Amino acid sequence: MIDKWEIVIGCEIHTQLLTKTKAFCACENRYGGMPDTRVCPVCLGLPGAMPRISKGYVELGAVAGQALNCNIARFTKFDRKHYFYPDLAKGYQITQYDIPLCTDGYVDLPFRSYPKDEQPGGAKCRPQNFIGKDCIVGDGKYRRVRVERIHLEEDVGKSLHLQGSHSYIDYNRCGTPLIEIVTKPDMTSPEEAALFMQTVQEILRYVKVTNGNLEEGNMRCDANINLNVWEDGKLWHTPISEIKNLNSFKAIREACTYEAQRQLKEFQEDRQEFNPGFKVTMGWDEEKGQTVVQRTKNSFVDYRFTTEPDIKPFTVSEELIAAAKEKVGELPEAKRQRYKAQYGMTDFDVETITSTRDLALFFEDAATKSKNPKRAVNLILAELLAVLNEKKIAITDVSLTPAHIAELADALEDGKITSKQGKEVFAEMLETNKMPSVIIKEKGMEVVSDAGEIDKIVQNVIAANPKAIEDYKSGKTNVVGWLMGQVMKLSKGKANPKQATELLNKHLAEM
Repeated sequence: MIDKWEIVIGCEIHTQLLTKTKAFCACENRYGGMPDTRVCPVCLGLPGAMPRISKGYVELGAVAGQALNCNIARFTKFDRKHYFYPDLAKGYQITQYDIPLCTDGYVDLPFRSYPKDEQPGGAKCRPQNFIGKDCIVGDGKYRRVRVERIHLEEDVGKSLHLQGSHSYIDYNRCGTPLIEIVTKPDMTSPEEAALFMQTVQEILRYVKVTNGNLEEGNMRCDANINLNVWEDGKLWHTPISEIKNLNSFKAIREACTYEAQRQLKEFQEDRQEFNPGFKVTMGWDEEKGQTVVQRTKNSFVDYRFTTEPDIKPFTVSEELIAAAKEKVGELPEAKRQRYKAQYGMTDFDVETITSTRDLALFFEDAATKSKNPKRAVNLILAELLAVLNEKKIAITDVSLTPAHIAELADALEDGKITSKQGKEVFAEMLETNKMPSVIIKEKGMEVVSDAGEIDKIVQNVIAANPKAIEDYKSGKTNVVGWLMGQVMKLSKGKANPKQATELLNKHLAEM
């Protein structure tokens, strides 16, 4: 009789890097294009071709390591990992084995706490950016997932399985620089594994290490999953399954969920136990919604790791490591916490503003120039992002500067223009790139804030509408809004709305 069981997941995330050239040759590093047109003797593994390390490759690897809180090796090397597959032209992959570039890091996953329940392990909670099943975490706020290592390696070609009996290989991807992020088995639910990949994607995009486009294969995840099962007071561990090449958050959740149930059923039937030297490689059939066995792996001996003879071991300078740390800067989660504390922003506001590094930096510049950062963020959220989404462009593609946003926010804050006029000014400055103050002056928009002048307008409206005044006296208070509309109409929209409302209410109260 099974008392309880829990899922244990570790991830291996393969991420392509944004270098100009491939890892060990001068071929262009980019996605797509005519098959087999960006290849050379090096990335095809032809006899006599000698690989050379791209400096940008190591630099971006170090940036990724710093962003995921790793120690950066001062001395490292490359190795050969042997296996035979059609898309691996050389019959081996250049990678790192026993001395990886980065080690002993971590990623903190943000959670929202919920009251404790009967489940073991602590507070029950839900990932901050994910609507799914509940999961167990230790401290109720963050789950720390330890990163065992990040190593450099090259990508392989791409198999194209067309309808019929033929398959083709596109070798353009051969030699594309990769990092492989290997975690400890610290995740305890499919949702947590998906959130981990989502968080890593956000961080690495933030520091401009990768595009992180799952649909293009820029990031792929292998999920290692097994179960801890308690039965009659004894703890059992099921064999590990490695689910390969998961390329969406949905696939990670669904594949791990299915595989957990499959392993539980298998355990109930034949009590298979964990063997550290044995692993089953599984594929995910998304159409059928199930995992399928691809091959078995008895140990790392199968790969016959050897030191790469064509690339000398090398040192990583302190200058390179310091530069990588500087490129990382403040990460998204730290920014979110700071924005909430510094500017009193909501969770929604900070999530949106920190969606990209460029947008966050744009906001911060506008916030420091504005009297009221909250108005600046509202303009960015309500006006600027609407334009970016409609035109499908990035913040770096618009000519508006943080100074434009700050000046418009201050004009609204000071009551120089109404919110309706603010929309007009925004549209005009987007089209002409003129500063708000120039547009306001040219269009004669500045709000009238002189109390005496506004009072005259209010009194003229009252005198011109005796019927409305009689209705007000008889209890029809809804006419106040109509009268206010007449005030704005008479002032051609220039009367300070707050002052006009106060003066109108004052006169009506005296009647």
